[in-house]
Amino acid sequence: MTTDDSQSNESIDLDAALPKLEQNMERIQDLTTRLMGAVANKRKVPQDLQGPEPDLYARAGGALFQEMMQNPSKIIEQQVGYWGKTLQHFVDAQQALSKGHLEAPKDDTPTDRRFKNPLWQSHPYFNFLKQQYMLNAQAVDAVVSDMEGLDDEDKRRMEYFSQQIVDMLSPTNFLATNPDALTKAVETEGDSLVRGLENMIADLEANDGELIVSLADKDAFTVGENLAMTTGEVVFRNHMFELIQYAPTTEKVHETPLVIFPPWINKFYILDLNEKNSLIKWAVDQGFTVFVVSWVNPDETYRDVGMADYVEDGYLTAFETAREICGVKKVNAVGYCIAGTTLSLSLTVLKARGLDYVNSATLFTTLTDFSDRGEVGVFLNDDFVDGIESEVLGAGFLDSFYMSRTFSYLRANDLIYQPAIRSYMLGESPPAFDLLYWNGDGTNLPGKMSIEYLRGLCQDDTFATTGFEVAGVTAKLSDVEVPICAIACESDHIAAWKSSFRGVQKMGSKDKTFILSGSGHIAGIVNPPAKKKYGHWTNTDLSLGPEDWQEGAKAHEGSWWPMWGNWLTKKSGKKVDARTPGTATHPAIAPAPGTYVLGE
Repeated sequence: MTTDDSQSNESIDLDAALPKLEQNMERIQDLTTRLMGAVANKRKVPQDLQGPEPDLYARAGGALFQEMMQNPSKIIEQQVGYWGKTLQHFVDAQQALSKGHLEAPKDDTPTDRRFKNPLWQSHPYFNFLKQQYMLNAQAVDAVVSDMEGLDDEDKRRMEYFSQQIVDMLSPTNFLATNPDALTKAVETEGDSLVRGLENMIADLEANDGELIVSLADKDAFTVGENLAMTTGEVVFRNHMFELIQYAPTTEKVHETPLVIFPPWINKFYILDLNEKNSLIKWAVDQGFTVFVVSWVNPDETYRDVGMADYVEDGYLTAFETAREICGVKKVNAVGYCIAGTTLSLSLTVLKARGLDYVNSATLFTTLTDFSDRGEVGVFLNDDFVDGIESEVLGAGFLDSFYMSRTFSYLRANDLIYQPAIRSYMLGESPPAFDLLYWNGDGTNLPGKMSIEYLRGLCQDDTFATTGFEVAGVTAKLSDVEVPICAIACESDHIAAWKSSFRGVQKMGSKDKTFILSGSGHIAGIVNPPAKKKYGHWTNTDLSLGPEDWQEGAKAHEGSWWPMWGNWLTKKSGKKVDARTPGTATHPAIAPAPGTYVLGE
């Protein structure tokens, strides 16, 4: 090939690429205008809800300074150790390159799924960035974990928020230091970056200027069509909830019906995503008459709705309605997360009023003892709660935006950074994943209820100690006396299983069963038997501390659903003819999943 031929071919290639480049530049120009417009309309988030109080960092800085004065050798040792590792890493990288081979030096850093691209191991540039990031992260962790002079609460919060900063600064989160994003950009001639910018702007526009990455394809699902598909009817409705009764799939059913209370922080269809993983459908197929509460999504008109309203107009009303429809004196009840906490409160109110409505109660990932609030506790100090209180006093409700953001930051790498990388840097569309779609379909919380829950239950721990005032009753955990089955999840970052265990220990019931499921707050509960995933542990000795209980627990393979089903069967009486949803006094109002779940 002649030089002229080569130059001619290069010219042809450039000419072919030019129209695409110009097209992308025009798209970027248009997108920039949209980006500026979206950011200009950004919602105003109170400063108190942007991060912990500045005094936390001041106290940490003061403690570190005092430690430098009192124990300088410790600080010097930490710094010299960090400097030594950093310099050794630099020397190793230089030596590898000096040998004339484009390869990385020895890498003994721990495995981290953020760095699964082989280039993080083999390419000198990317491997240097990765190793140095890991060294930096270790140094920050060492300084904070070894810091003295802070109380346990402040130290726990410093560990959490420093880790947030470390996670945010990962080289995977930046285009120039992410080999996946750079490779994709080259392969697509920049199209991936343009698509990523489009995805980012769409998220900004959909969230009032806040950058909340879409976790799932919002066009892939419709509640009532390919989500929440179990057949049933709404048989009751008031200002707090719709009560759904599901159609039987067996000729005979257990006499005692089952009333399920999902958390009103999210929508009920987490228990009815699809036929294969629906706990609701599974319970119906086991021969139970199943009712599910679908809570209303509150707005500013629910400003003065508190915990007493949920007890009176929610739980007690649902119990009475299910009893009337089925012609029975008692029901079995299930409460999930905050709904389990409130179910426990409701049981004490029933006892105080002499009402024997509930035969047994099942608690999914439920906290009733808040002496140790676990990971979520970093957001339950006065700085954040004061900010929430100020927000709800003005708005009348707590926007779902705040709860969603809080829970996302508890798993920032999984729910923020990795999805952002896929969407914004790789230009990929969000996946059609029903669980993540549900996760993004949040609900608001009434103003009064939010503060009562955060102050009285979470912060003051009154239910497990002096008593929580609700519906004219001083509710105490020891007054929960019905048979209890509690399911907690081993890696739950919202309701720590050990705290759930301690709450069950303090209940007054003589009939208690505690099951520890594998996985977390959602996957540990939505774990159908057919998947044969995770596992669960049981131990009948609830007098032990949680660590000793776990050490002596018996391991079981797969889902806990069948074990719970057997337990529930013993609490559900004889078999009777299957019940069609509704009665003459409670006729069907609308087909499941109802209207409240749709926001209508």
